[in-house]
Amino acid sequence: MKSAIMKLGAVGVTALLASSPAFAAAPVAEVAEAVAEVAEVAEPAADAVSGGTAYIFNTLLFLIGGFLVMWMAAGFAMLEAGLVRAKNTSTQCLKNIGLYSIAGLMFWVIGYNIAYPGFAEDSMGLFGMAGTVYSMQDVGAADLDTGYSVASDWFFQMVFCATTASIVSGTLAERIKIVPFFIFVTVLTGIIYPVVVSWEWGGGYLDSAWGFSDFAGSTLVHSTGGWAALVGAIILGARLGRYTDGKVNVFPGTNIPLATLGTFILWLGWFGFNGASQLAMGTVGDVSDVSKIFVNTNMAACAGTVTAIILTQLRFGKADVTMAMNGALAGLVSITAEPLAPTVGQSILIGAIGGAIVIFTVPLLDKFKIDDVVGAIPVHLFAGIWGTLIVAWTGDATFVGQLVGVLLTAVWVSVASAVIWLALKATIGLRPSEEVETAGLDIHEIGVEAYPDLARQA
Repeated sequence: MKSAIMKLGAVGVTALLASSPAFAAAPVAEVAEAVAEVAEVAEPAADAVSGGTAYIFNTLLFLIGGFLVMWMAAGFAMLEAGLVRAKNTSTQCLKNIGLYSIAGLMFWVIGYNIAYPGFAEDSMGLFGMAGTVYSMQDVGAADLDTGYSVASDWFFQMVFCATTASIVSGTLAERIKIVPFFIFVTVLTGIIYPVVVSWEWGGGYLDSAWGFSDFAGSTLVHSTGGWAALVGAIILGARLGRYTDGKVNVFPGTNIPLATLGTFILWLGWFGFNGASQLAMGTVGDVSDVSKIFVNTNMAACAGTVTAIILTQLRFGKADVTMAMNGALAGLVSITAEPLAPTVGQSILIGAIGGAIVIFTVPLLDKFKIDDVVGAIPVHLFAGIWGTLIVAWTGDATFVGQLVGVLLTAVWVSVASAVIWLALKATIGLRPSEEVETAGLDIHEIGVEAYPDLARQA
């Protein structure tokens, strides 16, 4: 579009000059030079819009991206509801709507202030300094100097915070009580996740000292949730009957169509997740970049899906629909650390390897008797690490800097999560009784069964 406008402008100027008596006899070279000068002046106007209009477009990008990422909460809920047994479906739905709401409140009260404190020289930027509660007046402000509304920025960052908690929910499904889970989510969204964000997006230690790069959160969001989920799964233990006599017993999900719908909702939401992380839509260049991000994001997911289908067919003799879903999600996680710089071919390769990672790491978890109900650890943690490290190939980062970011995140999130999980286990307990777990959490934990007839047969 930009080149077309410039061509039309040049044609118009040429026609004008040609019809002018002053230029009628002028040499062709002089006319061409005049046209070039006009085009050079017109270039900035064609590339950018005025401050107020740019403010509107940038804000709109945040808002559209924000509600798409918010819609991912529905995707996680449907994916988990489809992959758990009927007797635990309502509990998963409650956990997902609850964690989203807790994340919103905690990010308002303290999380945002920790995540975006600016660089704190006295602490080397390692930890954000929690300030005052983010006030209603600030969120409602319209400051043209920022280039976007404060409220749109806050909302966009908040829904990322909620996504981190959703990852933990799926891994620990079917054998954790509601209250300790919600307490952990409160700490995760209020403190653990915001500290990691402060190191990179908040201009802290990883950003300033190591040049760490994570465009939309392969590590900051997905690996953070993955580490918290992994530590929780180890401390919580496996579901009853999952590993017996050296065998891995499969517990089929209740509703595969629902899980598939959840996957597509997540796929759709990822365009907001990655696309809006461009953080600007006020120039032709920014809009073009958002478009490229959409394409790369989509192609990585496609490659992850196809790779998972092919590998399950070759390895197990049958294509596995749940592995195909997780292959798509792994492709999306893998490209999230840098969805703009790669070519389409590179994006396909990155997504394909992400899909392969899922196929080979799911059995690895079972070997160590780590029970991950929906496969969130391979998708979000392992593929997140892969996506973060490969930025050194496609983006403006070093392998050492990326590795430091992965390791620092691993240590902080794992240690902090272990402290909270162990404290909860020692006080109010994490697991329901064997009787309650066998009967299902729906009827005992919340008193509402999603499928009353099916649940009694599960």
